[in-house]
Amino acid sequence: MRIVIKVGTSTLAHASGRLNIRRVEELCKVLSDLKNSGHEVILVSSGAIAMGTGKLSLREKPTDIPTKQAAAAVGQCELMYVYDKLFSEYNHVVAQLLMTGSDFSNDERHRNFSNTMARLLELGVLPVINENDTVSTDEIKVGDNDTLSALVAVSVGADLLVLLSDIDGLYTADPRTDPNAKLIGEVRELTPQVMELGGGAGSSLGTGGMKTKLHAAQICVNSHCDMVIANGEKPALLYDVCEGKPVGTRFYQMSN
Repeated sequence: MRIVIKVGTSTLAHASGRLNIRRVEELCKVLSDLKNSGHEVILVSSGAIAMGTGKLSLREKPTDIPTKQAAAAVGQCELMYVYDKLFSEYNHVVAQLLMTGSDFSNDERHRNFSNTMARLLELGVLPVINENDTVSTDEIKVGDNDTLSALVAVSVGADLLVLLSDIDGLYTADPRTDPNAKLIGEVRELTPQVMELGGGAGSSLGTGGMKTKLHAAQICVNSHCDMVIANGEKPALLYDVCEGKPVGTRFYQMSN
């Protein structure tokens, strides 16, 4: 399979913004093993601003654009250094691609991106993609990495998109506030009732919430790509996801 895996900031970093070393090491080990088994793997990684926030010893995630962009510039270096080091231990080569919304909306730039991705995968490279937060502004940004990962999945003709987050999947209500909330294992149609289950933002360090994940699901299922929301706390669950076992919430592509 060709799989796009998106990891959120809450999966990669502690609340301090510092790297969650144990989890990132396990993630890279599992993704390397999936590649070794024959899957094509593309990683969409959040975390640049959060890691920059930690490395710059800022007390909290910045709110003004210049400081956000400065933190992203610092954090992106740290992020790619970690990925390059860890994947190299398993003999895999990584490539960095930083995207903006116009890379998808402009036909020529989108074609160039698709061609580059195709060649990287042919060469056995593991692409690592993030939004170019250093230069993105409201006019050109995608806005969140859930949406970015869905756009990437559709662009490369992926079979599956997996969103690793700090929640087990889509629930009937917010499980953090409602003890009666039930996990929804499968979604075969994105009805208005399902879309209404989208909430607000996620963790204090991230930008995504269930609303952006449901938007990503819309993009995927309408373009013949399944999507799974799962908890990134234990990256080894990706083995079960790839084998089609029930993990988190699976959104099925729409049949013709």
